[in-house]
Amino acid sequence: MTLAQLTVTNLRCIEHAELEVPSGLALIWGGNGSGKTSLLEAIFLLGRGRSFRTRNTERLIRRGQDHLRVVGRVQALSGASTVLGLELAGQGVTARVGGRAAGSLAELSQVFPVQAIEPGIHRLVEEGGYSRRRWMDWAAFHVEPQFVDTWVRYTRALKQRNAALKSDPARASVWDGELARLGEIIAESRDRFVKHLEPYWREAVAALSGLPVELHYLRGWGQEHTLQEALLAARARDEARHLTHPGPHRADVAMRLFGRPAREVLSRGQQKLVAVAMVLAQLRFLQATTGATPTLLLDDPAAELDGEHLERFIAQVSQLKSQLVVTSLHAESPLFGSPARSFHVEHGRVQPV
Repeated sequence: MTLAQLTVTNLRCIEHAELEVPSGLALIWGGNGSGKTSLLEAIFLLGRGRSFRTRNTERLIRRGQDHLRVVGRVQALSGASTVLGLELAGQGVTARVGGRAAGSLAELSQVFPVQAIEPGIHRLVEEGGYSRRRWMDWAAFHVEPQFVDTWVRYTRALKQRNAALKSDPARASVWDGELARLGEIIAESRDRFVKHLEPYWREAVAALSGLPVELHYLRGWGQEHTLQEALLAARARDEARHLTHPGPHRADVAMRLFGRPAREVLSRGQQKLVAVAMVLAQLRFLQATTGATPTLLLDDPAAELDGEHLERFIAQVSQLKSQLVVTSLHAESPLFGSPARSFHVEHGRVQPV
């Protein structure tokens, strides 16, 4: 699926915008603060139900307004199209797929897979495990569609167990069986993804950075125990702190270079290259495994990259042959060739060029 049409209302500085998006390369250009990145956020919202810039989605609503709305039409190679919609208002986030209410935001991703590479992507390497878990889970979902349902049920059981740990610790153990069963399934899915990603990862990280960074999956509890055993062993600690410690909600992907944590060794620029390699390896894996080529959003892709590394980046992205939506400060941006369509953004107003 590729994005064919986009309508945005009340998102950050954008009051209203309508775009006809080409299936190849689209360029969005304008000055700093003009609203370029906000358009990428709108596209990301359409496929993920969230922003790539903030966890607080209420901040996305235009000042003085009480809601935002994003509507898009995505189109398959066969020509069949589906209309997606997302609205954020006081009652929360609601989504629609093909004119009906979506059961969950995951349905958006199922219809319109989209990924982003933006200046803050180094956080995928530098910060804690939350973003790396999301990185794993997005891929696992596309390869194993039942993954989302398992994760939702696990999260529900985890919340119930944590609530019991606070109100009636003696009853918390009634959730252990369900938590352990679902947690093991989640861990196995993530483990399969990381193992199958390995050849794509080695190629991407070598091509972009030249560094032998290794990925190691940490499932969230010790390898020598089942999750059921880990929950039993941690019961006293869990009851004391009113929180469940072992489980896939604490999983991570350890990144090591020459035996040391990568975040301690790599410069900011190197962290960005390694994080980009994670995303591109993931997209190539999905392309090979599912036949789908997600839309890729590139926010100021030349930022913080020198000439040599920028050339490597361009070469790697070009191999994907995916729909690209790229932002730039300039009307002429030759990074990926001539755009099929350009849009100029100024003070939140979008005009096709």
